[in-house]
Amino acid sequence: MPKLINVRELKRDCDQFGVVQVRENLQDALDCGALTEDNVSVADLFIGLHENGQELFNSISYRKSGGRSLMEAASGVDTTAFSGIIGQIIFNKIKDAYQDPEFLWPDLVDKMSTVFLDGERIPGIGRIGDKAEIVDEGQPYPTVGLNEEFIDTAPTRKRGMIVPVTREIIVADRTGILMKAAGEVGYWLGLNKEKRVLDVATGAVNNYKRNGTASNTYLTSGAYINAQTGNALDASGNEWRALEKADLLFDAITDPNTGEPIIVVPNVVLVPSALKKTALRIIGATNIVTVDNRANAASIRTESGNPYGGRGIKVLSSPYVKNRTSSSTKYFYGDPKKAFLYIEVWDIETTTAASDHPDQFSKDIWAQWKGSERGVAQSFEPRFMTSNDQ
Repeated sequence: MPKLINVRELKRDCDQFGVVQVRENLQDALDCGALTEDNVSVADLFIGLHENGQELFNSISYRKSGGRSLMEAASGVDTTAFSGIIGQIIFNKIKDAYQDPEFLWPDLVDKMSTVFLDGERIPGIGRIGDKAEIVDEGQPYPTVGLNEEFIDTAPTRKRGMIVPVTREIIVADRTGILMKAAGEVGYWLGLNKEKRVLDVATGAVNNYKRNGTASNTYLTSGAYINAQTGNALDASGNEWRALEKADLLFDAITDPNTGEPIIVVPNVVLVPSALKKTALRIIGATNIVTVDNRANAASIRTESGNPYGGRGIKVLSSPYVKNRTSSSTKYFYGDPKKAFLYIEVWDIETTTAASDHPDQFSKDIWAQWKGSERGVAQSFEPRFMTSNDQ
């Protein structure tokens, strides 16, 4: 069972090892579950980690009155330890909520770091193709060249919110309110990212641009065909055939440089809530029964193993799939991490405001942390995904 934070030990360790080392130790304890955010008392940490902490606490308490300057009590106070320790706990809460296990984006995009705020051109080298020729004795080998290609990415955008520690939170020890605020910041930043990733993964937002030419992520004609209708994921008894038909779309997609088929190993089917149970049944079935459709006593039934069982295909579903597509029948199938990127300048982080920030005087905010991230969801190679509908 997690134990309460011992403020005296923290203060002693801060004096001996420094705040940075204590923050790292605290993070290790949070990671392994030896401590949780519920073990924190903001008031205790405020008193224990400030020099003259009790005096300072008494001075800001609403139980006190009079015209004494708070700076007299705060004289010589080092706020580094308090801000550092609370900041680490708040960051942990923000990060946990940002990575809510219900979010689908970790399974839909691969990450790529960048320093280009306004987008960049990602260079690539197209494959040579099957250029192997017979070389007769004494004859020179043929020379082949590489195909240059590039993908232009969308501009990144910064998003964030601030978690304040007010005088009231400290004095009344409203630790639960503080942790709730931190969790809300993390959750809403994560949900915003969830919607932006789903918009790109479902084709609601199209930002694919190869060799200077922009196109939709899902096409029914043109450079590639990876979208089709007439392929419902339904309960007809042959549901697995819908995935087979989607697989056949991949068979017809070729490499734009070589003309050779692209080998895709689908590992995700992304569905709205209305199709979740059907998709789980298709993937989870151990056996299937095929009927010859003759409605008489001579009907022939063939039982066999599930052709889509044991292939590691993951069913992803969320109410936001329908929310972003406005469809309860459209689903997406393929290898999304090869199709989509999340390009980030920085991942979720927290920044601490200066201890003498003017909000301390004007708003009674004694400490505050900003949670932020900067990135963009990008369609990178849509040939690895298909869109299907009834």
